[in-house]
Amino acid sequence: MSDLTLDPATINTSEGPVVIVAAGSQDGERASSGHRHARGQLMGSLRGLLSVGVEDGQWIVPAIHAVWLPPHHFHSVRSHGPFSGWSAYVAEPACAGLPSRPCTIRTSGLLREAVLRAATWALEPLGAQRERIAHVILDEIRDAPPAPFGLPLPRDPRLQRVARALIDDPADERDLEQWAQWAAMSSRTLTRRFVAETGFGFAAWRQRARLMRALEMLAAGRPVTTVAMDLGYASASAFITLFTREFGATPAAYRRALPAH
Repeated sequence: MSDLTLDPATINTSEGPVVIVAAGSQDGERASSGHRHARGQLMGSLRGLLSVGVEDGQWIVPAIHAVWLPPHHFHSVRSHGPFSGWSAYVAEPACAGLPSRPCTIRTSGLLREAVLRAATWALEPLGAQRERIAHVILDEIRDAPPAPFGLPLPRDPRLQRVARALIDDPADERDLEQWAQWAAMSSRTLTRRFVAETGFGFAAWRQRARLMRALEMLAAGRPVTTVAMDLGYASASAFITLFTREFGATPAAYRRALPAH
């Protein structure tokens, strides 16, 4: 299916193909309010960051990773900027061996190519060859290790406003006091509530937001020095040091390990 929007009846029944994939892009932000459906869903972005909300929290997922949502899990989705991506909907019986909790996974080249191939299929019974591709998608979801690339969003609307502003412009140089004033709260309250609602201190969360955007920029082929400067780091070496500490590999090594486009 090439349209990003599927009939709700299609994703609320196990009848039909075991895997149904929708893919596409749009120039503006993509957003869906909280909902649930009977099929499991694996969603990935080819361009842009996704903000995914579930019942017990929210997190940010960069391009080249995907979010798995088991059947009937309440969730909402928003892209940050233009969106290009896909969603694979898995019939509930086939979800029995897949993760039972929402999680993020690294999108392998095999998984990405399989879902993009499946996105071209009409909504009709699968032949033997397509059944094999569908089961490759299931195997990849089952075997992919969870990826610790999520970034939790705070629940407080004032803190969410700060968080979303930092996601949209990670290089914004306002300090803690200035952000607190902008959010109409004290810096002490902002600091305390950020830790309570995200598990990260404000500075650590801000740094991780920059690194999430760095993953996307590296995947798009941007030079390491350009990424560092565009995200507001004092130097390329400072960026490389922080990136390596967080992800266990240099930015250049991380990019070499990405699936080929």
